[in-house]
Amino acid sequence: MVLLLAGCKISYSFNAGALDYNIYKTISIADFPNNAELVNPTLAQTFSEELRDKYTRQTKLSILKEGGDMHLEGEIVGYQLQAMAISADSYASETKLTLTINVRFTDMKNPANDMEDKRYSASQLFDSNRMLADVEPELISIMVKEIVDKIYNDTVAKW
Repeated sequence: MVLLLAGCKISYSFNAGALDYNIYKTISIADFPNNAELVNPTLAQTFSEELRDKYTRQTKLSILKEGGDMHLEGEIVGYQLQAMAISADSYASETKLTLTINVRFTDMKNPANDMEDKRYSASQLFDSNRMLADVEPELISIMVKEIVDKIYNDTVAKW
């Protein structure tokens, strides 16, 4: 019985659980240009770097600009403000900032996993008495992390 138990091994992985590193060695992640009507000048670089960082931290894949076993590309298609809650004096008391990213994922080893033009969105509310410039860096960070997590989960983690 001891020999039987010693030979058994149970393993759990919460990082890139669906990846077979014998098959997948690289992922190419293109820069995501900002094609939204309202443009934050640092958003494209912030998003692209956060996406690369996620795959670097959570997988053993080598990150390439092009030609990987898997390939991610897309663009920022929405960055907009919308008045939400109306206060007693008929002015907006809250504003919603929404970020939308269009993603294409190509799996060179298994085309059944490909995704074409999948949209990911995240929103954050902030007090309308505050200037967007004051809250924007924090809100962008939160939204980018949320979208990057969703993309990661849909492409390699398969949650």
